[in-house]
Amino acid sequence: MNPIELSVFSSRIESICDEMGAALKRAAFSPNIKDRLDFSCAIFDAKGNLTAQAAHIPVHLGSMAYAMASIVTRLEWAAGDMVVVNDPFMGGTHLPDVTVIAPVFDAGALIAFVANRAHHANIGASAPGSMPVSGNLHEEGVVIAPDYLIRKGEWQLGLLEKLAGLPAGSLSQDSASDVTSVGDFTAQVSANRVGVTRLQQLIERYGSNGYLRMVEDLNQYAEILARDSLLEIPDGEYRFLDCLDDDGLGNENIAIVACITIKSGEVEVDFAGTSAQVPGNVNCPLSVAAAAVLYVFRCLMPERVPACAGAFRCIQLKAEAGSLLNARYPAAVAAGNVETSTRIVDVILGALSQAIPQRIPAASHGSMNNLAMGAVYDDGRRWDYYETMAGGMGASPTGDGLSAVQTHMTNTLNTPVESLEAHYPLRVLRYQIRTGSGGTGQHRGGDGLVREVAFLQPATVTLLTERRVNAPWGLNGGGEAERGRNTLNNKIVAGKVTLQVKPGDVLTVATPGGGGWTE
Repeated sequence: MNPIELSVFSSRIESICDEMGAALKRAAFSPNIKDRLDFSCAIFDAKGNLTAQAAHIPVHLGSMAYAMASIVTRLEWAAGDMVVVNDPFMGGTHLPDVTVIAPVFDAGALIAFVANRAHHANIGASAPGSMPVSGNLHEEGVVIAPDYLIRKGEWQLGLLEKLAGLPAGSLSQDSASDVTSVGDFTAQVSANRVGVTRLQQLIERYGSNGYLRMVEDLNQYAEILARDSLLEIPDGEYRFLDCLDDDGLGNENIAIVACITIKSGEVEVDFAGTSAQVPGNVNCPLSVAAAAVLYVFRCLMPERVPACAGAFRCIQLKAEAGSLLNARYPAAVAAGNVETSTRIVDVILGALSQAIPQRIPAASHGSMNNLAMGAVYDDGRRWDYYETMAGGMGASPTGDGLSAVQTHMTNTLNTPVESLEAHYPLRVLRYQIRTGSGGTGQHRGGDGLVREVAFLQPATVTLLTERRVNAPWGLNGGGEAERGRNTLNNKIVAGKVTLQVKPGDVLTVATPGGGGWTE
């Protein structure tokens, strides 16, 4: 295939992922999906290897790319199937992230898969918002191993009721009360149907053999470009250590250690020396650790490198089973997907700053600043809400860090104040940049933000936040950023905590800034 044909093919297949995302956004019911865009879409080959993805959420996409091959071999596939999975130890990330997968056939032959992953604020956890300060996976919600949501075109209503937290038989009786949950799953199915249709049209255009040949050429091209870019990193071993503040259950300064070995464009990341898995929920399945590693090295590659399996063939990682980054079932993992993945990025960047200091930024705010809340009232009403909050981006050799932005492993938007207040019994009192919270230096780190929310009804609130103890670091003499701070009615509360609030209570989350950089 000539370069022009390859470029056109790459753009066409990536556009399918973009269209899937647009369909999911427009069909979803919850602010978490339609406003915050907490979802990702991708295409895989028949063996589960990544073929294309949209520029959605790195922790979703990297983990799917790493684990999809093990998922697709578990089941028999037929046209019209939709399979759902959220089990972190079978290819998921954490339970609120539910993946829906559909096969793509041509003339009876399995050619590819389309998939999307979206965050559901209610997945049946022990606390509203489904992000509890948990000590066990089963406290975090309904665990679904790969199973058929639709089998040969027929909905499996019992599974849908289980996922949506509805009584058995309620959907068949047309008496479901949780329209939002059912609507979001239906939106995911609809997005996959768009993907299947568009991919079948593309396969018809090229013929199945032509399509498969182009996928192979795309992977080879991506591998060549990736290796060439990684050759720019000097050979050697580079080591870095950073710590999580705590696990929410009393364990503090939890170490993450990475030793990166670079040799002739090949990369090995070894997490030997990292803490053993802990009782709290900052543990990771290996797929989440892989997502963080792949994200950093993808950032070092040219933009023109296709986001497919070939781009990652030269990257290997090791993490001891039973460690924080390769936890054993049934370890709690709700915060591992959000907080630990973000710290892994800091560790990898810290190590690479020794090799290519002219390309590596200081630490960003280092937390997704997770806020989950909701309530179930005596009259049967309930609400569940979840959001991540932005912070400061680390300064770099080329300039100051950005302020009040999502960084690294999350790529979601904020929830607009109007949407938040329209859907939930909340009032936003303050939403502003936290001026001066970025680290000092020749280039300043970006500032965090302050979000202050008043409660209009009783609720349960969970915070899963980091960088409240260990500050985001600067580079080359640049200053540390301000740590984050959480308060309820002006009294400081822990970084990871569940709170009971009453009408009139005010929660304030001040997020960390990014580290500074000095030449």
